[in-house]
Amino acid sequence: MLPSQGGSCDGRTVKTPAKTPAKAKLKEARVFPTLGLEFLLIQSSGGPVCGVDEAGRGPWAGPVSAGAVILNPDDLPPGIDDSKALTHVRREALEIEIKARAVAWGVGFASVEEIAELNILHATGLAMCRAIEALQVQPVAALVDGNYRFKLPCDVQTVVGGDGLSLSIAAASILAKTARDRLMVELDAEYPGYGFAGHKGYNAPVHQEALKTLGPCPAHRRGWAPIRALLEL
Repeated sequence: MLPSQGGSCDGRTVKTPAKTPAKAKLKEARVFPTLGLEFLLIQSSGGPVCGVDEAGRGPWAGPVSAGAVILNPDDLPPGIDDSKALTHVRREALEIEIKARAVAWGVGFASVEEIAELNILHATGLAMCRAIEALQVQPVAALVDGNYRFKLPCDVQTVVGGDGLSLSIAAASILAKTARDRLMVELDAEYPGYGFAGHKGYNAPVHQEALKTLGPCPAHRRGWAPIRALLEL
């Protein structure tokens, strides 16, 4: 067991003024995560706050993972961002920095068997619980990516798009992603032929072809429709 035009009412075309370079640049600028939500929650909760995020809810194979991180505002690794906005190399470098400089960090998994038993939503909650329980400093509250209020060992505040808003959630997303990616590489060695090291268990042409040829292996989520369909042939 793995512990988100314009027009006019009279029908005339309304010509919008051409954007100035400054306005265009302002519109293209993206918002990066900060510690603003963390500071607000620390003030209201009176104790340490962690960010929590998951990786691997959608794949056809492998466990779901979760990360939990309490960042040190005085020692932040530069460049923390939503894991999906980072390259593989950058995620791995930030993983090392986060683990070395955070107040506390933890990673948890829920296995394929637990996903089948509990369903993916509750298995994700289990992985999050394990990640928080692995923290050496227990938080009073957690900022959790998404809109579902999981039952966790501390108070929960959900944040839609949290991995792009909260540095702690972004850091947690990096740890969850890198940990799961490594595990999928291990599963690729254990169950060769499926390409787990490349697609990490997600839907991909090479994955589909391998399933048709080899059938599912123990790492596959047999409750998933494509896997179940193969088993019913």
